[in-house]
Amino acid sequence: MDTAELREICLSFPGAFEDFPFGPETSVFKVRAAVAGGARQGAKMFAASAMDPADWSVSLKCEPALAEQLRAAHPEITGAWHMNKTHWNGVRLDGSLPDDMIRDMVEDSYDLVVASLTRKQQEQLGWARLAGARGGTSGDGSSDSDSSPPVDAARAGRQR
Repeated sequence: MDTAELREICLSFPGAFEDFPFGPETSVFKVRAAVAGGARQGAKMFAASAMDPADWSVSLKCEPALAEQLRAAHPEITGAWHMNKTHWNGVRLDGSLPDDMIRDMVEDSYDLVVASLTRKQQEQLGWARLAGARGGTSGDGSSDSDSSPPVDAARAGRQR
């Protein structure tokens, strides 16, 4: 996978755009949705990369339990540099990991971020909410609004 391919994958999602808040050498991919009245909500990052072929890697958001499993199974995946290592993986893009796996991790990162947006924003992005995934109550009557849906459930929420 090369820089153009990573950029194409990241920008293929609804509401995704590239930003350079850390300077021109670091691409940050974010998602945002418009709200009623044309106002814009703050964007949320789902991927970041220096886009440097000499040190080719990308930082991606990941569900904490899955992050631990991926790091244990793949030496190319570590805690992301300068990020919360519980929630962010650094993925070395040296050809060791299959492109499909990298695409899936980028998609999972996007889905985790979109799952944290409001229902209205998710709908504007074409991302369907799963019943009970957020804002409902669990069997004991307590609210489950603070829990994030698992990655597979989040992926299923996005309409294609």
